[in-house]
Amino acid sequence: MAGNGPAPKDRKARRNKDTVPQTVLRWERAEAPELPDFHVERDGELVEFVWPARTREWWQMWRDSPQADHFGSSDWQFLLDTALIHARLWRGEVSAAPELRLRVAAFGATPADRARLRMVFAEADDADQGRGSSGGPSARERYGSARLRSLPGGKTDGKAADDA
Repeated sequence: MAGNGPAPKDRKARRNKDTVPQTVLRWERAEAPELPDFHVERDGELVEFVWPARTREWWQMWRDSPQADHFGSSDWQFLLDTALIHARLWRGEVSAAPELRLRVAAFGATPADRARLRMVFAEADDADQGRGSSGGPSARERYGSARLRSLPGGKTDGKAADDA
């Protein structure tokens, strides 16, 4: 007799089809642009916009990130606009923080964002090849079968040790 409780439900794939078909686009990787030089109007006068040092570091971090290998031209344009929001935040405009957080989440900025976007780092997958899930040697490799022995009172071949 099987376990207690009702029989498990028959789990089938969902039957309702997507009403809108998926659009498959040709992928073209885009090179990361530099932060642009431009002028802004202040007190009726055009002055050169100076990027905060923290925003320059932030921009370089995105350029060097693993995600950057998957950015297209529209992604970089969106991130350039996001850099302006980052600059506003680092100049003391704290009202820019919520918008900045929403925008960088779309690119996988934090571990939680990457998990939500189903992003994983390939180095972890490559390191696990040929080894146990912990990445270290297995118990058999560490201790060897010569050092393993059964203890009295244990079970051997399905029988109690004292019955053998």
